[in-house]
Amino acid sequence: MISDYVKGKKKFDYPPDIQKGIMLHRAIDTFTDFHEATKEAKKIFRPQYRLYSGAFVDVVYDHFLATDEKYFTDESLFRFSQDVYESIDNNLQWLVEKFAIMYPYMKEQNWLYNYRTHWAIEKGMTGVARRAVYINDAKPAFELFEQHYQLLQDCSRHFLAAVVPFAENRFKEMQNQDA
Repeated sequence: MISDYVKGKKKFDYPPDIQKGIMLHRAIDTFTDFHEATKEAKKIFRPQYRLYSGAFVDVVYDHFLATDEKYFTDESLFRFSQDVYESIDNNLQWLVEKFAIMYPYMKEQNWLYNYRTHWAIEKGMTGVARRAVYINDAKPAFELFEQHYQLLQDCSRHFLAAVVPFAENRFKEMQNQDA
């Protein structure tokens, strides 16, 4: 959860398991950036948002992961979200300041669970715009999401079918390096 806020060699400031999480997150980010489905999905947002198109696609992917019953039912996603918040609560001392400021809102509003809803995606896109240097308005991004919902869902399904085994294999490799 904190890896987007941990830059470069700062990862070595963390315990080995958190370092592994940061490295796994970075590997997934790289895989995501170069996947054909992501390139296709970015085309929807690129004319309006250029370099930030990938950030909007990340939010879109979160939505489709949360709504895909192949990965989560309503109940299992809720349980998963609570487990994640409990894990974060047990490791508050490791939170990067920017994430630590945002985290209480994330937990209170249960962002992980509510990514199932369109209002939470709209809110997530507003968050991307607020953190971006050159974006004033996320409303067009949400409109693009709604207009191209089926295409984005198709991209997401194609991407998820590839990224899940990639992440599982990378995680196993990391675990085997310790053995």
